[in-house]
Amino acid sequence: MVEVKNLTKRYGQNLALDRVSFTVDEGSIVGFLGPNGAGKTTTMNIITGYLSATSGEVTVFGKNTLEEPNEVKKMIGYLPEQPPLYLDMTVKEYLNFMYELKKVKLPREKHIKEICELVQISNVYNRLIGNLSKGYKQRVGIAQALLGDPKVIILDEPTVGLDPRQIIEIRDLIQSLAESHTVILSSHILSEVQAVCHTILIISGGKLVACDTPENLEKLFAGTTTVELTAECTEAEARSILAPIGAERLTVTGQDDGRCQAVLETGGDDSVCRDIFFAFSRAGRPILRMTTARASLEDIFIELTAGQADAQAEPLADGAEDEEFQLDYDALLEDPGAPGKEDDET
Repeated sequence: MVEVKNLTKRYGQNLALDRVSFTVDEGSIVGFLGPNGAGKTTTMNIITGYLSATSGEVTVFGKNTLEEPNEVKKMIGYLPEQPPLYLDMTVKEYLNFMYELKKVKLPREKHIKEICELVQISNVYNRLIGNLSKGYKQRVGIAQALLGDPKVIILDEPTVGLDPRQIIEIRDLIQSLAESHTVILSSHILSEVQAVCHTILIISGGKLVACDTPENLEKLFAGTTTVELTAECTEAEARSILAPIGAERLTVTGQDDGRCQAVLETGGDDSVCRDIFFAFSRAGRPILRMTTARASLEDIFIELTAGQADAQAEPLADGAEDEEFQLDYDALLEDPGAPGKEDDET
């Protein structure tokens, strides 16, 4: 379990995080959402122990990140938005290098083989990382995060830059990781978060503005239900039939083919469709099509983050810390390698 209490981070006069508190249960997948500069990457870097907080505390399975930093780091696997890869190494060389760097105690050959099979990179094990596609590079990055079998996996924008098929593959991989790990991920793809996450955290301007399941967030922000229907009747008949429903807003448009379209907003839930169906049935007028629309995760996200001005950003932009993280690794090698030529593999 990961517990964050009153986490605050200042960069000089700038407040990047303002008393953020939340709990991540063991075995869950938590989605971390927020506009650019909201504080997502800063929060993740504090949890991993890469950054220190101005105040507040983070505990991972009961161990404090400040009091027992080495123990906490053993329990966390981290994939930054820019994976710390060495492009002139083969996948085999890189994973063995990271195995030694992390001082993993598990049987080397068996452990690395199991991870490669899990993230499906066995077929490129002897290939240069620089020659791999973006999708495979992400998988190699996830593989290094899994070395040492950490209890918590933190993924910062794990599907950025991937094509739709690769996104689906990484999404399936994340869901499989939750069987034996706790997963925290940030993403700008709201449908992805909604599809895989058990809990959603929304941060805006350094403050946590929402923390709940996707279903509960939708119910909380639903407000009104919009119903659109097409019926076989005149405009006047439709208005007469819908009048007892008590819609807050009603628009009816007649058509030349003897049909009409109606859009109404009500303060009720989806059960209003039942009332509409029976109202048209009693009038002997068939409904040809009827759909409902409620607040989506995108609507909720926009509403909760509307107050954060575009100019308000973290002093270190999302990903800036990751570059330093990369440089720390570069210091261990004389030549970190140059970018290679990507092929067409996915």
